[in-house]
Order: sequence, then C-alpha cells, then structure tokens
Amino acid sequence: MLLDVLLSSDSIATKLPFLLSWLVAITIALTVHEFAHAKRADMAGDPTPRMNGRVSLNPLDHYDPIGTTMILLFGMGWGRPVPVNPMLFRKPRRDGIMVALWGALANFITAAIFAIPLRAGFAGEYVLPLMIIVMLNLLLGCFNLLPFGPLDGQSVVSGLLPADKARRFDEFSARWGMMLLLAVIIIYPLRQALVWGPVSLLLYLLTGLRMF
Repeated sequence: MLLDVLLSSDSIATKLPFLLSWLVAITIALTVHEFAHAKRADMAGDPTPRMNGRVSLNPLDHYDPIGTTMILLFGMGWGRPVPVNPMLFRKPRRDGIMVALWGALANFITAAIFAIPLRAGFAGEYVLPLMIIVMLNLLLGCFNLLPFGPLDGQSVVSGLLPADKARRFDEFSARWGMMLLLAVIIIYPLRQALVWGPVSLLLYLLTGLRMF
C-alpha cells in the first residue's frame, strides 16, 4: 500500500504517479461512501446528517483523522462517521439497514463506472489511476461490510437479526468488535481471506485485470 511505496527505494519520479493516484482514489472513495450514508438517512426522514453538513460531496466534510490516515498508509480504514438518529427514520429497521448498506453500494457502483475504460480497453495512459480508483472503492466497500465493531456490516447484521439476537450481537460487538477488526487488519491470512480475496475477485470480474 501507500506506506510500502513511501518506504521503497524507488525515486520520487517513480513514486509520484502512484502517490497522486492513491490520493485521488481515496478522496473519491471516501467522499461517495460517506455522502451515500448521509443522503440515504436524509431520504429516510432524518435531518441529522444535513444539519451537520454531511449531505455533501466536499471531501473535507468526511475526513477522519484516524480512519482516513489508516487507509492512506495501510489500505484499510474509514471516513468520518455520519451522525444519524434512527428514531427519526420513517421505517427504523429497514432504513437502518439501507443507510448502512448505501456506503458500500456507492463504492461498488463507483468501481463499476471507473472499470468501464479498463474493461473496454481504452484506458490508455490512465490504466494505473483507474485501477487504483477501482481497487480502492472495492476495498472500502468490502472492508466496511465486515460485521465487526464500528463498521457498516455490524449494523446490517444487527438490523437483519430478530430483536433479542440483535441485542446480544450488539453487546458482543461492542465488547469484541474492535479487537476482531484489529485482528483482521494485523493478521495477514485473515486480511487476505476476508478483504483482499473478495477485492481481487471483484477487480478481475470488473476489469479483466489482475491486481498489481
């Protein structure tokens, strides 16, 4: 990831295209992800995201000092969480699931759009930035669907479970979710199986190309 490139012995001229592509990709991926959460909550009747300035395509509105920096350096992390009040949703259970899902869905749609030139073979000199944009959107989408801790997947699973099981799942996640998430980030086999495996498969299906 970016940290590996920064620590490599390559010249600045060699690193620069990758670094710029990575910064553009993370800006796009995080912005569409958090905007989608905010927009879906707003559509569900909750004014909280709009009141906090989060129904926005301004990347600075979605920057999280810890999560975004982790993505930049390690390839996995999160944007600034969108504040929502599920009690204001028209249909709290359904809307809660949809708000959680829309972030990843926005990333997958964005990845599919940017994959078109790669799949069609007319990307030309833009293969590198397009590949990174597609990969990073897939990465953010897949990572956030993990059912751990603060990630969107936890809210999706909780929303799909019966009320009593959802409560137990939420208690388990509150206690162990962050530790499980850190394990996925730190332990290479887990990271490969749960995150990079799905990303690699989706990248190949969308573009016909293998990860570099």
